[in-house]
Amino acid sequence: MDEKKRDRLIEAALDAAERAVAPYSGLHIGAAFETSDGQVIAGANVESASYGLTCCAERVALFKALTDGHRDFTAIALVSPTDPVFKPCGACRQLLAEYAPNAVVWCKSSTVDSPAEEYRLNELLPAALVSLPGSE
Repeated sequence: MDEKKRDRLIEAALDAAERAVAPYSGLHIGAAFETSDGQVIAGANVESASYGLTCCAERVALFKALTDGHRDFTAIALVSPTDPVFKPCGACRQLLAEYAPNAVVWCKSSTVDSPAEEYRLNELLPAALVSLPGSE
């Protein structure tokens, strides 16, 4: 485990969580991706009164990274103000399986002093559909 990388990503996710738009749940969640060239792209959750339109922090960060042209990710940090920590939801797990299948995923509480939990995507979403069209 690269502790320096993990800590850097967790800090970026914590910063992003401060910008969450969470008027319904009050849960400020942040995520940060590291690209293969060392760039960090972060995002926070954005809620809607129509729950299905709410967008998780991981998806916001991933969509920002993808639309900026990034395609190769080495790690992801997710911070939530909960204990136990949130892990990516099913929709986020599927997108991570498609676009960041080899990235390590760190999940950390922003309010409880506990170590970050480390996961690999195949632990979070076993047997995921991971091949994108044209990538065979």
